[in-house]
Amino acid sequence: MSSSRRRAGRSGPRAVYKCRADSSGVGLIEVLIAILVMGIGLLGIAAMQATALRNSQSSLERSQAVIHSYGILDAMRANLPVARAGGYNTPGFVCVPPATDTTLVAADHARWIKAIEDSMGEDACGRIQCLPIVNSESRSCTVTVRWNDARATEGSDEQQIQTVSRL
Repeated sequence: MSSSRRRAGRSGPRAVYKCRADSSGVGLIEVLIAILVMGIGLLGIAAMQATALRNSQSSLERSQAVIHSYGILDAMRANLPVARAGGYNTPGFVCVPPATDTTLVAADHARWIKAIEDSMGEDACGRIQCLPIVNSESRSCTVTVRWNDARATEGSDEQQIQTVSRL
């Protein structure tokens, strides 16, 4: 027999069983509480992940809007005389790719709007406004891309980005 059993005044297998019987059920309650705490933590992580995905999509759409703005500005720089004459201006927001005809401007507009729709959704639109700069042959061109960003945290139904460049 061990010395600890002798000091306690108990002997035999009953002493070991009696100690276990005094603390039965405590381990089960601890496990249930630990599972509850872990479950709440996992739910919090899942909610944070969903929010991160929505905001990541919003960030991607903002980046794409800037890329598309610079894309049409580069096309306008390649056709500078027509861009300076106001040939790329749109009457407002264009949400449907125009039917392509034989002009370079119409083809550039169609490619631009199609690219915006493909990457940002069917409700995405674009607008181009080039205004003359006083005492200069250059123009100040504003390219605006608008899309639905309502899914993002504090997003807007009509989120837009404007890029201004001098041509």
